[in-house]
Amino acid sequence: MTDDALDREEIARYARHLVLPEVGVEGQRRLKASSIAIVGAGGLGAPVGLYLAAAGVGRIGLVDFDRVDASNLQRQVLYGTSDVGLPKVDAARRRLADLNPRVRLEVHDTRVTAGNALDLLGTYDVIVDGTDNFPTRYLVNDAAVLLGKPNVYGSIFRFEGQVAVFAAPGGPCYRCLYPEPPAPGEVPNCAEGGVLGILPGVIGSLQATEAIKLLLGVGAALVGRLLLYDGLEGRFRELRVPRDPDCPVCGDRPSIVALRDEDAACEAEAGRAPLDGPEISVRGLRERLERGDDLTLIDVRTPMEWAICRIDGARLLPLQELPARVEELDRERETVVYCHVGQRSAVAAEWLRRRGFSHVRNLAGGIDAWASEIEPGMPRY
Repeated sequence: MTDDALDREEIARYARHLVLPEVGVEGQRRLKASSIAIVGAGGLGAPVGLYLAAAGVGRIGLVDFDRVDASNLQRQVLYGTSDVGLPKVDAARRRLADLNPRVRLEVHDTRVTAGNALDLLGTYDVIVDGTDNFPTRYLVNDAAVLLGKPNVYGSIFRFEGQVAVFAAPGGPCYRCLYPEPPAPGEVPNCAEGGVLGILPGVIGSLQATEAIKLLLGVGAALVGRLLLYDGLEGRFRELRVPRDPDCPVCGDRPSIVALRDEDAACEAEAGRAPLDGPEISVRGLRERLERGDDLTLIDVRTPMEWAICRIDGARLLPLQELPARVEELDRERETVVYCHVGQRSAVAAEWLRRRGFSHVRNLAGGIDAWASEIEPGMPRY
């Protein structure tokens, strides 16, 4: 019996695949001999991992450096309450091994960087992008192009999602659609804007479907097509995405021929220094407040976030309203700005400094750090 031959237990397990003309025994053997890397074991990676393991993909790599948090359980169905606090890749491996012990699981408890991406992803047939931030998304895209591996992309936000296959032969890559990442803080992430818990299941399942089609060589892959899903309207739309001959990474004369960490690169290209201005720690802020120091505490989150929790004495001034309401603030008074984890407030603090606020500081770690270190009873999200 060859390594990719199916034994009796596998024939029973995959019986519903074997009767599909598009799969059959040969197709199932192909899945068994194939490999997929899933970058990000969160909202999208959870359903992708479950369905690819259940489908019998022979080797699955899981790349994630995070730990399971209680806020993950609303949408990351790979995990349970008993997994809170564990490294995601360890909890995921345990669940997927129970689902299908015939799958070889390789876990990489690390962040994807320009220094390790090619080695991490290079041995897999297909890459599935389950990331939730722009720097890693661009890094995964560029690695896929340089490696010549198809990249099954997905993204989610609030009630909407997107799916496409990038970096396939002759097709576009992610940079053909979005050549450069947005400025830090310009686009809110799911932690800031929210996401319907069911949405990752829809988009992740579509990603798993595309990955399986690529491995089997069947159907029409989402190459050159961006599938858009609106959960509120219950509607799918499709946009054509042609390959851009001037794309900086997959174009005819690429300027990106080696990986770079995009979060630093985009700052340099924009001609601005990273947002690393004066910060204050949560313990430092507590000391100042307890001492009764005269300062203005500004919360730049959304009203929905404000309703969940807030720091006593703070004033709500959402980031998008800051330009129109800046004259309400005293430029000479010491000001501390905070948000959820410190990203949006860093943008706000830098914006204020450039407009004459010489005594403004960003709260490092935001209200999440405050809840963790100062008020353990405060709700976290």
